[in-house]
Amino acid sequence: MDMNIQKYMAFVETVESGSFTRAAQELDYSQSGISRMIHDLETEWGISLLERGHSGVRLTSDGLKLLPYAKRVCDEFQNLQTQADELKGLESGLIRIGTFSSVATHWLPNIIKKFQEDYPNIDYELLLGDYTEIESWITEGRVDCGFLRLPTLPEFETIFLEDDQLMAVLPEHHPLAGCSKFPVGALCDDPFMLLEKGAKAEISEIFERCGITPNVHFTTWDDYAIMSMVESGLGISILPKLILQRIPYRIVTKELEVSACRKIGLAFRDRKGMSLAVKRFLDYLEYR
Repeated sequence: MDMNIQKYMAFVETVESGSFTRAAQELDYSQSGISRMIHDLETEWGISLLERGHSGVRLTSDGLKLLPYAKRVCDEFQNLQTQADELKGLESGLIRIGTFSSVATHWLPNIIKKFQEDYPNIDYELLLGDYTEIESWITEGRVDCGFLRLPTLPEFETIFLEDDQLMAVLPEHHPLAGCSKFPVGALCDDPFMLLEKGAKAEISEIFERCGITPNVHFTTWDDYAIMSMVESGLGISILPKLILQRIPYRIVTKELEVSACRKIGLAFRDRKGMSLAVKRFLDYLEYR
């Protein structure tokens, strides 16, 4: 470390802690070493910085004027060190992300593309699963962070990202293909394709809220399989709007007459314990 920086730090720490002894403990020097560094500064600058007394040290009027500048130099040095450490940490690394397919298809390519422009040497591992699987991967440390429906487990830290509207999905020639909003009661008129796996997802919650029991003909966590089956006239479904972007299927999507959405967020165990690469990755979520 530059010797002058050490002297400035000795000066600032002595003033802030009120004694050479405490400054020495804080900076891991001997008391005489701290005293000598401040004496060197006073000699270099040709002024007295501190008055030494039985009750400790006090700033002289010259010391008072120079303290904010010395403090600024120390703060900027800390920033420089932090930035250098971060860049070194981002020279290589791996970010492991738990996700479901619509986020992997429609958000992650944009986020990763932008992140990679700034940090080209970071690698990625994507694990695709349903909400329950992603929660368990975060808990076990199998992934660094995961996209989830909120609310999630209370021990996670989360960043809310978006309300994703749930839409009725119909074959092109369905009798209600021309309606402005799809009536909830009509969900029981056709075989229903349910996007779910294991634990109840947001679509089953709509049924419970509205007191209806559709004729669930087919259950899968594969949204593209559902769209293909709806296109073939095998039934109808409800899917989140995020899934329904740039779709290659001839299907019709309609808002429901009841408002329904899923809250999408990113969850992780502990921001403090994250690698620098993952912390920086969080700053790029806005590019989704």
